[in-house]
Amino acid sequence: MRLRRAASALCAILACSSPRPPSQPAPAATGAGDDAGGPAASPERERLVREFLEKQGITDARVLRAMRKVPREAFVPADLRARAYEDNPLPIGEGQTISQPYIVAFMSELAALDGHERVLEIGTGSGYQAAILGELAREVYTIEIVEPLARRAEATLRRLGYQNVHVRAGDGYRGWPDKAPFDVILLTAAPPAVPKPLLDQLALEGRLIAPVDVPSGEQELVLITRTAKGLERRSVLPVRFVPMTGEAQKDGG
Repeated sequence: MRLRRAASALCAILACSSPRPPSQPAPAATGAGDDAGGPAASPERERLVREFLEKQGITDARVLRAMRKVPREAFVPADLRARAYEDNPLPIGEGQTISQPYIVAFMSELAALDGHERVLEIGTGSGYQAAILGELAREVYTIEIVEPLARRAEATLRRLGYQNVHVRAGDGYRGWPDKAPFDVILLTAAPPAVPKPLLDQLALEGRLIAPVDVPSGEQELVLITRTAKGLERRSVLPVRFVPMTGEAQKDGG
């Protein structure tokens, strides 16, 4: 996945000139703390944050702390672990990739999590984005359509101690209705249009972040917020994600 970077767009969306007040931390997902490869043990993660994330405009302290804490090398194949802290996507098998760290941080910052939210992720992939969300939110529910990836991600997340991240193998088009509503819904694959079942599972004042196809043949990252008056949609920046497969492709969203 390639991202044409536009960090200033995120600043505009989140009103960076007015920082959010400090919030309570999320309940502990303790498996990846300092003793298991946390920030003090990883100069590579510190370099990633300082050279690639902060310099490109990521400012949310909780997001940066999560990016310092979560061991990306645990989510990539053994033969690619030496490249885990490059700011690039890497193959993880089954024709899929782990997203570049910048886009993981960007989408996590756009979610504006304070630690009390219930989050739905569509497209678990390696589980890395889910782990970051697990550091930032109360509960994370994540769905992966490729079963071997789902099982592998679940095993990695359990090994690292993320008891607040719940993995399901299946088509994410219809979401996870019995756990709805969700404060944040995040898609890591691009549908032709945002599936209506996901919009229906978005809580009042909830935020949905998704890459979607646009008529030009490109994709854009959109932020959809449910308000008392309905759904408000903002285009954030151009992106390039893998397509969302399954039912999303059968009916065009």
